[in-house]
Amino acid sequence: MDRTNQVDASAARDNESAATSARASWKQYYALAKPRMIMTNLITAFGGFWVASKWDIDWLLLIYMLAGSALVMGSGCVFNNVLDRERDQLMERTKQRAIPTGAIPPGAAMLYGSALGVAGLAVLYFLVGPLAALLGIVGHIAYVIIYTYWLKPTSTWSTSVGGISGAVPPVIGYCAVTQTLDLGAILLFGLLFFWQPPHFWALGIRKREEYKKAGYPLLPVVKGVLRTKWQMVPYLLALYPTTVLLYTQHYVGLVFLVGGLTLLTLWTWQCLRGFTAKDDDAWAMRSFKYSLYYLTFVFVLMVADTAHVPA
Repeated sequence: MDRTNQVDASAARDNESAATSARASWKQYYALAKPRMIMTNLITAFGGFWVASKWDIDWLLLIYMLAGSALVMGSGCVFNNVLDRERDQLMERTKQRAIPTGAIPPGAAMLYGSALGVAGLAVLYFLVGPLAALLGIVGHIAYVIIYTYWLKPTSTWSTSVGGISGAVPPVIGYCAVTQTLDLGAILLFGLLFFWQPPHFWALGIRKREEYKKAGYPLLPVVKGVLRTKWQMVPYLLALYPTTVLLYTQHYVGLVFLVGGLTLLTLWTWQCLRGFTAKDDDAWAMRSFKYSLYYLTFVFVLMVADTAHVPA
């Protein structure tokens, strides 16, 4: 290639890079942080904070905790998008994201994710407490490195182990108040940890062909739908003693106990119906949606029926 052609090629690359940057709007950067996922996790972080506060709320501390947690979670989601970018191009529900389409270059996304993470950890450390910041780091590492980078593309254990990161937000909220890891923090962690596999596997069954095409060894892809249905059951059963212990250890009241067990029984029944379902995809979508309803209403009950500070 002569000098003129080299210059032309370089100019073309520069123009393409400039065009890519121009296409990236603030909305695309906002979407890169997965705001819906952040909102779901902030509900659980709020619940954990409320349980620990026992209605004696430090509102400024609550705002700092939610802001710091949101930034750290957004950072993890951005890195998740960067690491998944090649496989995202192969899946219908992800191929239009900003990185696979080229609207946001991976390098720019890395800088964005790093900035969110540093800002979030600074807020948690200086305005909430060192324990909250440490938990934020644990959740970030579990999601980005252990789940996204290591297990998601290599093992069926990705969903179970990945549940660690999703179970951290309510613990951050709880420990923002208590500044210690105790039984309450463990029970809140368990509630989210046991909730996640049956929640995500339902979606995995519904989207198993897409995950197979993208090369993800998700449980429904590797072991089949029936094995996945059976695998959901132990996690659902583990939620029963977790719910009861939250009541017997005086973190919540009788309304939460009755309402939580009722919601859990309905979800369990919905999942067990999968063994006789004629349409696995339709059943899986109903189970996935119900898991979201369950989580939302359980935390509403938790907040409404949190034990009060003793008079």
